[in-house]
Amino acid sequence: MKKRHEVLFNQLETYRKETLDLVNDITEEEAEKIPVGFNNNIRWNLGHIFLDQYLWVEALTNESSNVTRTFNEWFGFGTSPKNFAPETPSYFELKDLLLIQPTQLREKYGSRLEEEFEPLEMGMYTIEQVLARTIYHEGLHAAAILYLKRFIRG
Repeated sequence: MKKRHEVLFNQLETYRKETLDLVNDITEEEAEKIPVGFNNNIRWNLGHIFLDQYLWVEALTNESSNVTRTFNEWFGFGTSPKNFAPETPSYFELKDLLLIQPTQLREKYGSRLEEEFEPLEMGMYTIEQVLARTIYHEGLHAAAILYLKRFIRG
């Protein structure tokens, strides 16, 4: 694996650890609260972060998985916790999924990072480029989680 690919996966793992550290002391009850002025809760943001990386890679590669099919109805753009069903992963299940996701992405796509596809928005045409974009997106939702946490705790 090329050095820049190792750096990319190190970034995915490091930023994911930082996201999970943000919620390390959050209870399940707190993860479900939607403060006034917010549309979603911490649980939704975690599920959305998890889904986003797969959505972008699959949009690029034209591959699909059960993750995007099922998670999109709960955590996709424009959804809310009102869309949750009994089978929607719990707060703790989402934390576990997020913890292992960088390793799963490395295993599944690590040898395909430079494979070229039809470009997506902003001209992204490799998995490497899409994963870099998802790091930015995760940061946006980590900030949302931080704000939610502050509002919930006063």
